Amino acid sequence: MHLEGSLSPQLLFALATRNQIALPSAAEDASFASPEALLDRYTHFTSLDDFLHYYYVGMSALIHAQDFEDLASEYFLRAKADGVVHAEVFFDPQAHTGRGVSYETVRQGFTKACQKAQEQLGISTKLILCFLRHLPVKNGQQTLTEAKHDLLSGALSGIGLDSSEKGNPPGAWRDIYAEAKGCGIKRTAHAGEEGPVEYIREAVTELDVERIDHGIRLADDDDLMSEIAARHLLVTVCPLSNVRLQCVGSVQQLPIRQFLDAGVDFSINSDDPAYFGGYILDNYCAVQEAFELSKDEWGRIAKASVQGSWCDDGRKAAISVQLEEVLEKYARD
Repeated sequence: MHLEGSLSPQLLFALATRNQIALPSAAEDASFASPEALLDRYTHFTSLDDFLHYYYVGMSALIHAQDFEDLASEYFLRAKADGVVHAEVFFDPQAHTGRGVSYETVRQGFTKACQKAQEQLGISTKLILCFLRHLPVKNGQQTLTEAKHDLLSGALSGIGLDSSEKGNPPGAWRDIYAEAKGCGIKRTAHAGEEGPVEYIREAVTELDVERIDHGIRLADDDDLMSEIAARHLLVTVCPLSNVRLQCVGSVQQLPIRQFLDAGVDFSINSDDPAYFGGYILDNYCAVQEAFELSKDEWGRIAKASVQGSWCDDGRKAAISVQLEEVLEKYARD
């Protein structure tokens, strides 16, 4: 999930007041008349780009390290309530450095929240830097250079690629990804959300990604789907996001059953939960309501999520023990 995508309207308005940031007036956009009006607007996105407009407006209220810490901490509290024990979270430094907020301010705030999540909530985390694909590749290269020390030290766990997918095929970032691979940095990318299945193939062949974010168009290519299954590349499916952004008409139209039948490893995720009307448990429930999965099928999904995570082997083993205990306790016939 994207940490900036957990910015609730209530927190947005509070941060804007605290930082004396002028949000659009109600005359310019009636959605900004109140937090409630803005939340209602979030139920009417027409596309990924429509959502991104509000996503980037929201970011304007994030100025200080404390703002980023507050944002992430609010998310981790909600995740804890949903039973999360490990979270791998994206952030978009270019969206902040481009408006004068330093990379270090952003990283510092999010890192502190991650540390608090571990210490106070028992949630382990991985913080993943994403490049914005609608910006020039050279801008992404500058971001990689600035963040490389943190990526090599383990302060950041890897890189990703997000933002407007249509018209921005992943192959343009091949040099950045090759440099990251050469340094042993983990790699993922959004592909096959709104874009075609060819973007998934391009992410795999040209970026050499280690997992695929969204990836629902994978079902359009049986050969590629078989390859992804054989390689155990995790696909991070975001059901309610896909519906809210009109990538599919309903959760029932997602390729959950096709992925299970083809042996594709995939996880269920919340993407930008404050904007898409559902945190992680809401997404799990929506999938169950749509597909009536068996206990064994949920076991497969959960185990693939653990194995496809970027945890070290020790943490994977610990989570796997917890998972087996849950399956034993609640998955009896």
